[in-house]
Amino acid sequence: MRLLGVNIPDNKRIETSLTYVYGIGLSRSRRILESSKISPDKRTKDLTSDEINKIKTAIEKKYQIEGELRQIIRKNIQHLKELQAYRGLRHARRLPVRGQRTKTNSRTVRGNVRKTVGSGKRKVELK
Repeated sequence: MRLLGVNIPDNKRIETSLTYVYGIGLSRSRRILESSKISPDKRTKDLTSDEINKIKTAIEKKYQIEGELRQIIRKNIQHLKELQAYRGLRHARRLPVRGQRTKTNSRTVRGNVRKTVGSGKRKVELK
């Protein structure tokens, strides 16, 4: 099934299926289902078209999701860079932004850079 331009799994509970949309987590998913009066235990494939429309309107009315949300986040980061704020500089240098240490444990942000190589000694081949 497709909802708001995203493929949603059919065999999962609708509560979990909605989290496949960028910008909707589990708590927001529960809030959406509560406001549209749909049971969170229902499977996605069991929804009627009326229920699907209720979910769509509830999401579109209150929340920013997918491309629109990504655009807002990108704009906020760009604004920090233009101000040359500390967080903006960290984003620009592709380093951890939220105060994490960088001597170790920042490989995912830095692109899995490994600068150390073994002990430096070559092993002598035994004859």
